[in-house]
Amino acid sequence: MPERPTVEVDFIAPRHLAGAGDPAWITVPLHRACDWSHGNDLLMPRVVLSSPGQKAVLRLEPDPDGQWWTLHHAQEPGRPAWYATFGARTPVELIAAVTDALTDPVPRPKAPSDPYGPLRRADWPDHGDDGLVSPDATAFVQRTGSPKDPGAWFVTAALGPDRPIWQARFSEHAPPHLITAFTRALASPKPVLRTDGPRALATRDPNLVTRTTTEVLAVYVAGALEERVRRLAGRSAPSPAPLPTDRARRADRGRAR
Repeated sequence: MPERPTVEVDFIAPRHLAGAGDPAWITVPLHRACDWSHGNDLLMPRVVLSSPGQKAVLRLEPDPDGQWWTLHHAQEPGRPAWYATFGARTPVELIAAVTDALTDPVPRPKAPSDPYGPLRRADWPDHGDDGLVSPDATAFVQRTGSPKDPGAWFVTAALGPDRPIWQARFSEHAPPHLITAFTRALASPKPVLRTDGPRALATRDPNLVTRTTTEVLAVYVAGALEERVRRLAGRSAPSPAPLPTDRARRADRGRAR
């Protein structure tokens, strides 16, 4: 039997220091599983995806002076227009948590969502009055404004005041459950998979990053994206409650008398 090819894979933790990863983890499922359309601007180094209702647009555009990912959403009843942006080295798993939540057909809970909740449950300490910081002090989550007039959210990964890695920004009116999806993915202790070696890491400091290298069958690595597409395409909204039958309606009227 011929040997099956393998790929050297790194499992990196914490995930916010793992590097960007493959953008296809976000763009391919949006197009194939969620029916987002894309243009055919083949001569430009960018991707533009639009939601089926044209309410949301995701742009991936290399910008040496700004954010590479931008998600814009149009105004809806009860919510002004909003946006979120993500730096080039933001791990795709964190951005995908936002796009997965945005496209989820299952209605979100009516209870308000607290983006700080997953971080507190992961024992992120307070950073004065400004927000929460990761236990290794390399990630920081902050909401601007005041309790009476809250503003935008900022998530920053850095190796010190002069060594920023990436930043995510959510505008004032971004839905809290989407920001919570991001912070939940950020707080997860689960390592992320990378195949581009240590060169993409922000640091190789073993005191900050755990890198476990192993050989994995290439078919499994290639199949991970396909499995993600299948899983997202298989999501469906809950069925509405069945209407009462004529017999049940007559019985209800009889009890009412």
